[in-house]
Amino acid sequence: MRPSTFFLARAVLAAAATALFAAGCGSDDGADGSDAGGGSALVSVAEVDDTDVLTDAEGHTLYTAEVEKDGQIHCVDTCADFWEPLVASDADVDAANSTLDGKFGMVERPDGSSQLTYDGLPLYTFVEEGAGELQGDGFTDDFQGTQFVWAAARTDGSSAPSESSTPDDNGGGFGY
Repeated sequence: MRPSTFFLARAVLAAAATALFAAGCGSDDGADGSDAGGGSALVSVAEVDDTDVLTDAEGHTLYTAEVEKDGQIHCVDTCADFWEPLVASDADVDAANSTLDGKFGMVERPDGSSQLTYDGLPLYTFVEEGAGELQGDGFTDDFQGTQFVWAAARTDGSSAPSESSTPDDNGGGFGY
């Protein structure tokens, strides 16, 4: 190796090592799991179809089912394939409560995971919709003999679906 190439290679390696070290030393102040570095929180508020609703970190509307108001998880197996539980940690609950001034908590699912709740109702996303959509609001379906009526989790505490989102029949055209 020629001397100039050798020194250039060493300089590049030193710069790369310095950059990696600096990135590793960054402060996040989010030791509790919250992202103080500007990333997305587990739960936030967004306006969807002129309604303020709770959303997950990717902007998907969060839903509740009144049938689970007793604290019992009924959405399991196939239901959880379509209505994905919002899995959370204690730090997520603390961050949500401090940021959104709500009544967030957790409930243990039958599989042992912890699911975030809002006003005692477990939170879910609807896998058949994208971020910023409200298609699951007022959606009715049946899994394992239990009827679910899904409502977007609203910041005003109401759970009534908007008239425009109420489907005419089960399945709502999603084919399940």
